[in-house]
Amino acid sequence: MRKREVDHFLRRMLASHPNVSDLNITVDRPFQVESAGVLKLVDMDPPIESLTPFQTEVLAMNLIDGDRRNTEILLRMGSCDLGYHLAGQARFRVNIFSQRGYYSVVMRKLSTEIPTIDELGLPQVLKQMAEEKNGIVFVTGATGSGKSTTLAAVLNHVNDLKPVHIVTLEDPVEFVHHHRISTFNQRELGSDFDAFSSGLRAALRQAPKIILVGEMRDRETVEIGLSAAETGHLVLTTLHTVDAGQTVNRLVGMFDSEEENQIRIRLSDTVRWIVCQRLLPKEGGGRVAAIEIMGSNLRTKESVLMGESEGKTFYEIIEDSRTYGWQTFDDNVGELYEQGTITEETALAYASKRAVVKRKIDAIKSARGEKTTDIDDLDMDRDYAREQRK
Repeated sequence: MRKREVDHFLRRMLASHPNVSDLNITVDRPFQVESAGVLKLVDMDPPIESLTPFQTEVLAMNLIDGDRRNTEILLRMGSCDLGYHLAGQARFRVNIFSQRGYYSVVMRKLSTEIPTIDELGLPQVLKQMAEEKNGIVFVTGATGSGKSTTLAAVLNHVNDLKPVHIVTLEDPVEFVHHHRISTFNQRELGSDFDAFSSGLRAALRQAPKIILVGEMRDRETVEIGLSAAETGHLVLTTLHTVDAGQTVNRLVGMFDSEEENQIRIRLSDTVRWIVCQRLLPKEGGGRVAAIEIMGSNLRTKESVLMGESEGKTFYEIIEDSRTYGWQTFDDNVGELYEQGTITEETALAYASKRAVVKRKIDAIKSARGEKTTDIDDLDMDRDYAREQRK
């Protein structure tokens, strides 16, 4: 199999369904794509009903294209990440991994155009992040929840506002930013630096005002990122956490117990925003982001410093700060339900506090004149109706 044959398969997969986000190549399965969050089969000509271990391995090796570093990482670690460019059509973030002794490939399609905050329908408060002079901003969520897209939109907004030097450290480079008002240097793990910690340490000598770190993967990277934030840089980065409280706990948990007090002090001084994302299935197909947003004030600093306690949880602090544009997941989920973007079942399934969202839904239904319960025609109701008729 040659590169042009691999590219032919990839083009067929992209054209097979609308809104393709991922390509899935797995042994004993046909070619599959993820469309609007659902895996769907791809028809090939001639048909390929079940991929063999040899076929998936040849595809994987063509994607690696003789890269010695990625080959060594794949053999040693069992998986590797790389970028792939399908000429004239798409760019991909690729993960090749071993499972049961065979190789599988998952390819995330990357957008060729950088979306704006408005185009994504993100809260306007995110534009305030572009105005920050220093500190650290975390965008968190599960893999594939749109963290990189949100950060790209924020940097795109910076590019319209500030003549600053921006250094990005990515794995791989997902969105290519063109120089407008800002100047970008985008570095890719593997080809431009060997680890996020070393790339971040080097970035401090490259005179940036803003540093994007693709992911805070380990303690060393977190420590250097905090140092960068403390010395006047704005650091934008991601974590795989589900909400603001878990983000703080994950960061603190990377350090030894005797260092907890010191790391809490540093976090309280440097954290500017924590934005958490979840992708929800939309009514009628597709997906929509639900977002939790927490900024920094005296109450959040105290809770980071002392830990959450009754009446001082991040959830409660966010709820009390809605006037500043902050919002919990449950606030946003309620809004999406009210707009008709998601169903009641989806709203309840993705809620942080199910009872809170249920009350919001009942209030919305009441305002519309809809029933809020399925319980009716009780004996006491019939007795009351008879009394009324008398």
